[in-house]
Amino acid sequence: MAKADALGMDGQPRLLGHPAGLFVLFFTELWERFSYFGIRGILVLFLVAQTTGNNPGFGWSNQEALALYGWYTMLVYLAAIPGGILAARWLGQRRSVLAGGLILCLGYGLLVFDGAGAFYTGLTLVVLGVGCLKPNITGMVGALYSPDDDQRDIGFTIFYIGINVGAFLSTLVVGWVAVRIDWHLGFGLAGLGMLAGQAVYIFGGKYLKGVGEPPERNNPEGGAEPAGSAQARRTALLAVSAVILISVPFLLTGRPAAFFMVAFLGLIAGQAIAMYRESAPLERDRLQAVFFTLLLLVVFWGAFEQAGGLMNLFAQQKTDRMLAGFEVPAPWFQSLNPLYIILFGTPVGLAWLWWKRQGREASPLFKMGLGTIIMGLGFLFMTAASGEFEARGESAMYWLALAYLLLTLGELFASPAALSFITKLSPPRYSSMVVGFYFAAIGLGHKLAGTLGEAAQHLGDFAIFAGIAASCVAIGLLALLLLRPLKRLAHGAEGLPGSHFEEQEGFELADQPEAEEEWTEKKPGS
Repeated sequence: MAKADALGMDGQPRLLGHPAGLFVLFFTELWERFSYFGIRGILVLFLVAQTTGNNPGFGWSNQEALALYGWYTMLVYLAAIPGGILAARWLGQRRSVLAGGLILCLGYGLLVFDGAGAFYTGLTLVVLGVGCLKPNITGMVGALYSPDDDQRDIGFTIFYIGINVGAFLSTLVVGWVAVRIDWHLGFGLAGLGMLAGQAVYIFGGKYLKGVGEPPERNNPEGGAEPAGSAQARRTALLAVSAVILISVPFLLTGRPAAFFMVAFLGLIAGQAIAMYRESAPLERDRLQAVFFTLLLLVVFWGAFEQAGGLMNLFAQQKTDRMLAGFEVPAPWFQSLNPLYIILFGTPVGLAWLWWKRQGREASPLFKMGLGTIIMGLGFLFMTAASGEFEARGESAMYWLALAYLLLTLGELFASPAALSFITKLSPPRYSSMVVGFYFAAIGLGHKLAGTLGEAAQHLGDFAIFAGIAASCVAIGLLALLLLRPLKRLAHGAEGLPGSHFEEQEGFELADQPEAEEEWTEKKPGS
């Protein structure tokens, strides 16, 4: 029976054996994901829609639309880093979620209006709003339970059902309204979803008292600076300065986007160098495994995020979408991913549990490598679709359905394992920084996805899909080949008890581990 001591306060209101606040967060996140994935499902389609007719868009080329898509989805993830810092140092999680929701309502509201100014301002506010809300709301779910509450895992499962329900419904409802009636009405419908989520959060606030409060303003305890930290910071500063200087020519030649990207990578590299140099030898070994995992994530999400970009355009422009006299809206294909997660998430989890009990390899590294391979194989269906289009002038819908199935299975294998792995291997004092790197890797993967989509406009869909398939299979096989040396670098940390919550969310997996769940590293010989 679930304990009634959530947050250490006996008598905390419960619903179906769980804190009532869980259902407040459930519906808040459901509607927020409804809004976000609704926009994601129609963004490139709106950008490439003709400027004339009953439902005009911006009339951009595919390449221009995919470029914006890559920057937008990347920045959504990068904004989670300052959003987490804002909550940790000043506002706290509860107020950050409230602020993020208000910003999102304003951003989605601006998207309703015609004009480039309202459009770009709206997208910017969506980026900022998601950055405030997304990295903090899941941490609040964990804070509703005491660490030993036997309903904790079930609570997270309930929460993630809401995420996938929101993602599934949004691509159906928002996609239909936007494509068949009016793009801006679709944007407005997404905004109404966010308003509903914000209303739930505000009126349900009485069930979240004491959860995610601002940090106490205590003076930090004094103490000696860790040995080598000053030298590590100097090395990092030199590395950052050098990279930024190298990137200046991009700015001077009228390429600010390239300047931003190179400078950003320089900042990440500098932080990574400082963290590595300040770490003990055992921690350095583990960080090497973490860095490999982050590179794998960039490749993984660079492939997976073709769903909202190139594959979305392929569904709109090159797929025969007639089914029994009904034309299936292109955004509806993106509902397959959350639907498959709802259908196969539990069976996949049970299959891994059975596999592990048989004494077989089931480490996070193995799951990541295998998941990347499975996802790569899914793109073989897209090469078949592009080949059929070249031969017949259109391709069948079942290629997309099969591709999304393998992409989803790859996600279920790889993504929870990746977050599990890096949070277990991170030195406790650097756990927040490593989670920031995790967000950055996913964001860079989204940017890579947009860049690959742009390249397809010159090289052709077949070449890009085939290249993605080959690259994913090769990277996945490399991870499996390096399994033993990477496990040696991990020094057994991958076998520690779960130190995170594994988010199985349609299209993404990214949230912060809770501070109380960080594992305490044992010194060698202890």
